[in-house]
Amino acid sequence: MIRHRRSKKIARFAVLPLVLLVLMGVVLIAASQFTKNSGEMTKALDGREEEPAQVSSGNAETEIAKETFKIMIDAGHGGKDPGAPGASGVEEKVSNLAIALKVNELLRQDPMFEVRMTRTDDTFVEIEDRSAMANDWDADVLLSIHGNSYEDGSVSGSETFYRYDNGLALATSIHQKLVDAMGFRDRGVRLNELKVLTLSQMPAILIETGYLTNAAEEAVILSEEGQNKMAQAIVDGLKQFVQQSAATK
Repeated sequence: MIRHRRSKKIARFAVLPLVLLVLMGVVLIAASQFTKNSGEMTKALDGREEEPAQVSSGNAETEIAKETFKIMIDAGHGGKDPGAPGASGVEEKVSNLAIALKVNELLRQDPMFEVRMTRTDDTFVEIEDRSAMANDWDADVLLSIHGNSYEDGSVSGSETFYRYDNGLALATSIHQKLVDAMGFRDRGVRLNELKVLTLSQMPAILIETGYLTNAAEEAVILSEEGQNKMAQAIVDGLKQFVQQSAATK
């Protein structure tokens, strides 16, 4: 009996290492599979994070419409048509072009605007052709820039003309900015059947910046500082008009 028990005990001890070995194998296999699965999961997550963000099928410019406004700038007179002589003898066509070029430069800095000019140097352009340029281009606005004159050198001030109802808001906006910036006498916004306005098919105005026959106003109009202030005021008034027009659509 003693030998019999001992043999059973020995048998049990002989089986135990084998069981432990099997269990260790199972654990190692499970650990290996877990590591493999974890690696694949991490790789999948990493790959997902590296994927580029999906781009909307719509174009940003189509989702948020941004309208471009075509502006035709007309520097009054030119070439064989000098316009009015100022108190100093400088012809109107000179200051008209200088201010128009500065307005053009400012507007070109804003991608909201496309800009063209009826003349960029001392050339003569028929009045009918000025309006035709704006009409053929399908411009949204025509700005005609001039300087005023009168036999009495004490007369002064800025005034702005429009022809049709669609030009009234434009004239009002730009005129007020100009008067505020320059401090010249406010001669108001007026209806006038000037040909350049009558022939234009879009909101069109003619700006009389000031009186060249008034020595004090002429000095400002011919100065670099004065022209810069006028150009900025015209641009500010135009932008205000565009914003107000967009708000009412």
